[in-house]
Amino acid sequence: MWKRLNLNRLLLALLLTVISLGTGIIGFIAIEGYSLLDALYMTMITVSTVGYGEVHPLSSAGRLFVSIYIFFNLLVVAYLLSVLTTYIFEGGLLNAFAMFRSDQEISHLKGHVIVCGFGRNGSKACEELRASGTQVVIIELDEALLKTAADASKTPLLAILGDATDDNTLRAAGVDRARALITTLPKDTDNVFVALTARELNPSIRIIARASAKTSERKLLRAGANSVVMPDEIGGSHMANLVIRPEVIRFLDMISGLGPNKLRLEELRLEDLKPAWRTRSIRELDIFAQTGATVIGLKHRDDKLEVSPNPDIVPTPGDVLLVLGTDEQVYELIRLYRA
Repeated sequence: MWKRLNLNRLLLALLLTVISLGTGIIGFIAIEGYSLLDALYMTMITVSTVGYGEVHPLSSAGRLFVSIYIFFNLLVVAYLLSVLTTYIFEGGLLNAFAMFRSDQEISHLKGHVIVCGFGRNGSKACEELRASGTQVVIIELDEALLKTAADASKTPLLAILGDATDDNTLRAAGVDRARALITTLPKDTDNVFVALTARELNPSIRIIARASAKTSERKLLRAGANSVVMPDEIGGSHMANLVIRPEVIRFLDMISGLGPNKLRLEELRLEDLKPAWRTRSIRELDIFAQTGATVIGLKHRDDKLEVSPNPDIVPTPGDVLLVLGTDEQVYELIRLYRA
């Protein structure tokens, strides 16, 4: 916690101050034979440099000790003032308070998604997740990047300032209660480590990992990632397909929310349906007539995906309907069918 709050410098400054006071008291007692009260008094006026008189005249050894002690304390006081200035005037205490408040909110989350790394891929993933109403916790090591994102965001960001490869940082983000983790760190080795650690801390979590090199894909899957995404490879394939089959790509862009007329894919699990709809066939659900959205697929509980399913099929527990429509149609779908 001290490391995450960046209070190590403050702790060091306070420790040096205590050592300095202790050194002064012990030195005056040992060299000049002062009582504890007199030694404390001499230490305080020496440290504070207020210029009051000495309790007793100092010996030559005492003067030498005081000369070295004053020089040492100038360094300690200068360091202490520097640290306090940082925390008081440069927002250090406010940042610590904000981090503490964020930690309290995160400690109450359950079923959220953790995004490790807030670069181009991570920030886009957060944007999409937050737009869908998903609770997101960000882990980022660059404090300036988080501050910029927080200033630009219209709603508060829940973020952990720290190293995502550290077990304690993942625990602080609630990895044991999260339903999914997306790791988009620049180094593939770091993503492997995050996937391995997250899988150990939460065996049921879904892990999506970014990879730069093709050779890292198998390592990430072995480390516990459920899916591996290679943005460079996807980008190149996307550009080639814009030449080969441009209308297909435009349609996919619409589904991805990139086109001018955005479409949205929604999952409708049988368990999420209102009780009155759970025994109906796809035809009897009549989703198109009721909402305008279209059932384009059915994922069975055995992971078999059926495209354009037979309308007479009656979904069974564990099945998921894949529905395509505009935002308005999907909202109406959720209103009418979801429990």
